Amino acid sequence: MSKPSPARYRTTNWSDYNAALRKRGSLLVWLDKDMAWLAPHEGRPGRPPVFSNAAIQFCLSIKVLFKLPLRQTAGMVASLLRLAGLNWPVPDFSTLCRRQKTLAVQIPYRRAGGPLNLLVDSTGIKFLGDGEWQTRKHGPQGRRQWRKVHLAMDPATSDIRAVEFTPSSHGDSPVLPELLGQVPVDEQIGTVTADGAYDTRRCHTAIIARDATPIIPIRKNGRLWKEDCPSARARNDTLRATRYYGRAFWKRWRGYHARSRIEAKMRCLKAFGERIAARDPDRQTVEIHIRIALMNRFNALGTAEIARVG
Repeated sequence: MSKPSPARYRTTNWSDYNAALRKRGSLLVWLDKDMAWLAPHEGRPGRPPVFSNAAIQFCLSIKVLFKLPLRQTAGMVASLLRLAGLNWPVPDFSTLCRRQKTLAVQIPYRRAGGPLNLLVDSTGIKFLGDGEWQTRKHGPQGRRQWRKVHLAMDPATSDIRAVEFTPSSHGDSPVLPELLGQVPVDEQIGTVTADGAYDTRRCHTAIIARDATPIIPIRKNGRLWKEDCPSARARNDTLRATRYYGRAFWKRWRGYHARSRIEAKMRCLKAFGERIAARDPDRQTVEIHIRIALMNRFNALGTAEIARVG
């Protein structure tokens, strides 16, 4: 018996997507001439800041986007301001380093119509140690250290809606309630799709508390829970359905394989670099948030719409 031919897909908005890809290469697309570049005077005691948070975030975005050190970042920002015809002062490297520790990054996102369906996953990112090629070629020269990035993505817009940054020793499931807490309370969550690592009482309880439906496969050695709460009853229903229909059919039926989209989004996160430059945990968190803000900004310029044709 011959194998079925693989499915074919086609990009239906190629002209718009092509224009969006061209915009991603523009230097001035990141600069808003109407932004408040200088910090307002708040009347607090002590020396007031010179530059606003928007200005610092813009400079750090250029740093992450082009993988520049702080001094080169200041030089490139100065050249961009001259190209835009703006006579604005430029923060020096020490100001950028100091402000990065306390910056509250504004992450843009878009809302789609209807309930929010979240895809949740995590990945590790290195901040200290040798690269993979050097380790294979010469052996490990020192201890490599990692951090964990936890993401929740909206598949309707491909935007990251929640992000957490933890040490590598932290598990995945304890972070899920914090990710759901970043979604506004007035926004309805429809489903939360995650892998078997999130098959815990804490995760199921947090999802049911937001009136959402968990799409989490039961672990292969999973057993029925005591049905003393709504989350346990919902999880037991999933276990019974898995045993009756099989795991493969249950995943197709519930649309679990859409979770592969957030795994692809991890590659976009690491396209800015396989490691993070900062060493301080607070600065590392800001650097990851800057990456997420850039990814969402890229999505806002335009994404491909792909349809199956056969």
